[in-house]
Amino acid sequence: MFDFFKKNSPGSNPVKSSLTERLKQGLSKTRQQFSSQLASLFGGGKIDADVYDELETILLTSDVGVAATQYLLDQLKQSVKRENLQDTTELKAALKAALLELLTPLEYPLTINEQKPFVIMMVGVNGAGKTTTIGKLANLFQAQGKSVLIAAGDTFRAAAREQLQVWGERNNVHVVAAESGDPAAVIFDAINSAKAKNIDIVLADTAGRLPTQMHLMDEIAKVKRVIDKAHAGAPHEILLVLDANTGQNAVMQVKAFDDALKVSGLVLSKLDGSAKGGVIAAIAQARPIPIRYIGIGETMDDLREFKAADFVDALFDA
Repeated sequence: MFDFFKKNSPGSNPVKSSLTERLKQGLSKTRQQFSSQLASLFGGGKIDADVYDELETILLTSDVGVAATQYLLDQLKQSVKRENLQDTTELKAALKAALLELLTPLEYPLTINEQKPFVIMMVGVNGAGKTTTIGKLANLFQAQGKSVLIAAGDTFRAAAREQLQVWGERNNVHVVAAESGDPAAVIFDAINSAKAKNIDIVLADTAGRLPTQMHLMDEIAKVKRVIDKAHAGAPHEILLVLDANTGQNAVMQVKAFDDALKVSGLVLSKLDGSAKGGVIAAIAQARPIPIRYIGIGETMDDLREFKAADFVDALFDA
């Protein structure tokens, strides 16, 4: 169950590929679907209504979404007119430029300020990869020389608590947990513990919430208020973890959680398992909240800061 947390065996020396190559590997399923279809469309010929119709279908089936698809098509038509493009072979660069323009505002890395502890509230539906992302974030922050404490605020799901505790034991990160009870109380105690120990960062897990269940969303809003009582001005970051495989449902989750909590950043997980990475474009058009990190694999260092240009290049380059 906890293979994710196993360390490399003694003597192993895996060769790390470049960041760009790792991103390409992680997005291989998306690229295989997206680029293969574009290759045939942009293989040569007159730019006409049929080309736009086919491109619209490709974008929609890649989960780019209706609004973002229309935006990209409009931008592409403007480029064709402005640059007097005649052949479909010239459309690839124009589409990349339009997509990059759409995604660049989402490239806004997380900044940890000097206030201690810096409290990051983690939210998302069950199965989105929230607990695993917490483990990866803790590893990332420790590598930056930060001390970390984890608050196991998902008191409803024993597996989440156990997974965090295993990670804490193996990596010397203290985990504040309780067998049951009020999640807000667990996080309140964790923040006070972090203050006493001069901890840099608190990662506060919360129970998975379906955005359609308003009473549960009200409960998580209560957790946010309790965090502020424990540490004025906190949480300093509310990270919503999204499973890229859920496609357009991820956009609905962004809207619901943002309306309830004012989400400050997104983590898009499991991009390595999705052939529909275009959902990032849908999010950019619907609710342009910064994408702090993307998950492109199973290992600890597969959580990466979102770089729009690298992402677009990885989508198009074979």
